[in-house]
Amino acid sequence: MMFARDKSQMCNNLLQYAHVYAWGREHGRKVISMRFSYKYQFFHICHTSLTGFGWYLLAKYAAAIGLLPTASFKHSDCDREALERKMLRHRHIVVSGWNARWYDLFLKYRQEIVDLFTLDEKFTAPVKAKMQEAEAPFSLLPPPSILRLGVHIRRGDYAQWADGIYYYEDEVYVRHINRFAEQHQDKTIHVYLSTNDGQVTAEHFQQRCPQVRIHHLQGSAPEDLFMLSECDCLIGPPSTFSLVAAMYRDLPLYRMDSADENKMTPEAFRLFDYWFRNII
Repeated sequence: MMFARDKSQMCNNLLQYAHVYAWGREHGRKVISMRFSYKYQFFHICHTSLTGFGWYLLAKYAAAIGLLPTASFKHSDCDREALERKMLRHRHIVVSGWNARWYDLFLKYRQEIVDLFTLDEKFTAPVKAKMQEAEAPFSLLPPPSILRLGVHIRRGDYAQWADGIYYYEDEVYVRHINRFAEQHQDKTIHVYLSTNDGQVTAEHFQQRCPQVRIHHLQGSAPEDLFMLSECDCLIGPPSTFSLVAAMYRDLPLYRMDSADENKMTPEAFRLFDYWFRNII
């Protein structure tokens, strides 16, 4: 049995577990998520037989007293080959650290990973209803005429992370939204805002972005994750949240590595596997 352990936030944990899951799947090993055993109870994996608080406690204290060995991928310069040999040598082991990564195996078992992290209906159903209501006045338009743009406005911890270089003000997002509208003038564009900043309002963005329809559903984290995954294109600063949203349906994502909206060309929208392999 392998136990995937990590800290950090929801989508970081999701990706880290998924890497370990994919490695275990390739080598015929069962993998238990310690994090999703007690936290982020939003996904299908949280209701599976090998995901529960008892497994979490068992692995945590067994590792603490030395009954379970640990393979730690905490540091970027860790000896990955030696750690992988350790994983092969021990049938029962705790695997931890953000640098536990097997990109090819992840992509090989990607559909299984997506199935494990399907969001519960109690989070998806309200979002579907709200999106349908927001677009109801345009329901008679043929589907190709409507384009959904998900915009991830990341604030909060981004004021400090990476020295705040990805903490963009509203004006930066406004310019990107308007540029997107200019690139798709033949479409009716619905923009869905996802943010951890309580000061963001749809009214402010609507005034600055008159060519599109702005919607701010003010959902919880799992609701916003699903909302973004239901869009056609995504934009936002480097973040595993928007990356995971793109994963579900392989959505085109433009990662805002700078505040310059002129870099957002149609070709700059790339699919999940590209951004996944170039994660920051």
